[in-house]
Amino acid sequence: MEVDEHLFRREAGRMVGALTHIFGVHNLALAEDVVQDAFCRALEVWKFRGVPENPSAWLMATAKNRALDILRRQRTAQTFAPELGRLLQSEWTLAPVVQEIFEPKGIQDDQLRMMFSCCHPQLAEEAQVALVLNILCGFSVDEIAGAFVSGRAAIEKRISRAKKVLAGSKKLFDVTDPEDFPDRLSAVQRALYLLFNEGYHGASSEYVVRVELCREAMRLTETLLEFPAAATPATHALLALMCLHAARLPSRVDESGNLTLFFEQDRTQWNATLIGEGQRLLDLSAKGAELTEYHVEAAIAATHCCAARVEETDWGRIVWLYDRLMAIRPSPVIALNRAIAIAQHEGPERGLEEIHAIENSERIATYPFYAAAIGELEFRRGRGEVAGRYFRDALALARSPMERKFLERRAEESESAGQSARGA
Repeated sequence: MEVDEHLFRREAGRMVGALTHIFGVHNLALAEDVVQDAFCRALEVWKFRGVPENPSAWLMATAKNRALDILRRQRTAQTFAPELGRLLQSEWTLAPVVQEIFEPKGIQDDQLRMMFSCCHPQLAEEAQVALVLNILCGFSVDEIAGAFVSGRAAIEKRISRAKKVLAGSKKLFDVTDPEDFPDRLSAVQRALYLLFNEGYHGASSEYVVRVELCREAMRLTETLLEFPAAATPATHALLALMCLHAARLPSRVDESGNLTLFFEQDRTQWNATLIGEGQRLLDLSAKGAELTEYHVEAAIAATHCCAARVEETDWGRIVWLYDRLMAIRPSPVIALNRAIAIAQHEGPERGLEEIHAIENSERIATYPFYAAAIGELEFRRGRGEVAGRYFRDALALARSPMERKFLERRAEESESAGQSARGA
């Protein structure tokens, strides 16, 4: 029996949203239990009957029927969604209400409300992202711990505390509330940005690239864009950024599973369809006066995607864009990327000057590609042995087998070049 794992992940978030609308956010655990039951039932039935023609519809029907059973058995002993009130108490209205909630438009609306509910202002960004992954993307605690290189117990506590905050809000967030909507929208955008970044630049113990995280972030951002009030220039820019980065995913790892240096990537592998979609979304994001970090980062990614070769890249424009990004959201990581762009534009010496001038550089002292960037520029200056030492420093901080393999290879290449130069 062939079952697409992504199907279960996608349907989990959709079903939880609908079921939480019915049971109430205080019964989130019950909604998750019903989803789990539906998946278990699917594995049992599909094993013998085969995967149905429309597995999504099958799962939804199973969850809907299970919800109706629970409501009929427990409606006198348990309180469910307060906003549905007596509609769930009457057999005349019960089935029609549940059916309406499980209609495609209802499911989409509830997933959106759940997305905003996960980004509760009382929760830290890390907790918001963990909730999005767990509730909307169907990721287990172990998978989330692996994605963020954190202990299982710590992630379990974080999610448990976050769910208590969510339950305390009594009902799903009302996306039509104009007062709280802008702040929540900003938090949702940030959570989806961090989710995509974790997939693209992940610190996973096994993988450098987590394509499924990127995919989930893009799917949820697309859902966000379908809601008119959330289809802001910033949301368009965010999805543009994701498309443009995702277009480069096929070339980030070679056929042997090794991480590929950006400047050595085979650009013929870049996904032209995603690049075109990213540029279309970036054009749409230009409507209005709003300029966010997502606009600037998407513009940087678009500039890279427009160049058929590294040598044809407009590095002057990229440096200018990084200057704009530093003005909007300054950080040592952005400053490091800016320094690398300056090195491409003005030479490795200037790049090193900028790296050594980064403020608060201690915040990225444990980031392996900080030392690796210095090593790369020292290598370009012809100082192979010095570069090798920096790559060895980076190697000691590597977060995954793929990073270790990549940095070890760069260290050996640098040391070999240094020895050859000294011998000459």
